[in-house]
Parts: sequence; C-alpha cells; structure tokens
Amino acid sequence: MKLKRPRRLTAALVTATALTTALTIWLSLGLYAQHETDRRHQDILSAARQSALNFTSLDYRHYDRDSANVLAGATGDFKKQFAAQTQQLTRLVATNRSVSEGQVLEAGIVRSDEDSARVLVVADSKVTNTAAPKGEARNYRLQLDLVHRDGRWLTSDVEFVG
Repeated sequence: MKLKRPRRLTAALVTATALTTALTIWLSLGLYAQHETDRRHQDILSAARQSALNFTSLDYRHYDRDSANVLAGATGDFKKQFAAQTQQLTRLVATNRSVSEGQVLEAGIVRSDEDSARVLVVADSKVTNTAAPKGEARNYRLQLDLVHRDGRWLTSDVEFVG
C-alpha cells in the first residue's frame, strides 16, 4: 500500500510539471507574437510619420534634397508620379520661393498585415511663399498606403482625405 501513494504523487507531479511547461511555452509564444505585432506597428507608424513629414516639408533652397527624401521613402506608382513631377515642382517652388515646414500631429493604423498597411496621418505646416510672405497655416489629412519591401516600409500611395 505504501508504494501506490508515492507513484500516484509522482505521476501527479509529472503531469502538473508537463502542463505548467506547456502553458508557459504557449504563453511565451503568444507574448512573442504580440511583441512582433507591436514592433511592426511601430515600424509602420514611424515610416508613415516620416513620409508625411517629408511630403509636407519642402524648401525651394534645397528642393533637390527634399524631393529626394520623399522619393527615398516611396515605391510603386506614387514614386513614379512624384518623380515625373519633380522637374515641374522644382520650377514652381523656386518661382514662388516656397517653404513648407511640416509637423505630424497624429498617425493611426487603419489596417495592416505582414506586407502592407494603410495609415491616416494628421499634419500641419506653415507655408511661406511670394503670395504669403508672413506664412499661412495648412492642415493635411493624409491616407498613406505602405508596403514592406527589402526590410523597409515604403509609401506606395498618398491621398488627401477629409
């Protein structure tokens, strides 16, 4: 009789240890997945904020650099369209002596998966030019579509919304 009790106790301890180990592994995997999702969301928001900032911060005195910053974070049709308009925009901002100092106020992910995301961005800028030498405030509500390419989040489309 004395042998049955230690065997039952040993079996119960082994079972409890196995269940605890399985639960720990399951919780750790869930925590890791949540961490990866949070990291991806932060990367998406960071890329969207930078893209919006680049798009709303342009200065005629170094427009080549500013437009190159927009293009560096762009891909697809958006990159092609912006690149195609760069020469015309360069002349326009130089003629008007345009300076736009952007500031991103808020950004939020509408949807995302491993390879794409849509982000809404609220940005303001102070614009000075020959028509408004003292400057005027501009408000932007942007919808940015991003894609994940070569380890980076790049803007594939920009739309003005609301």
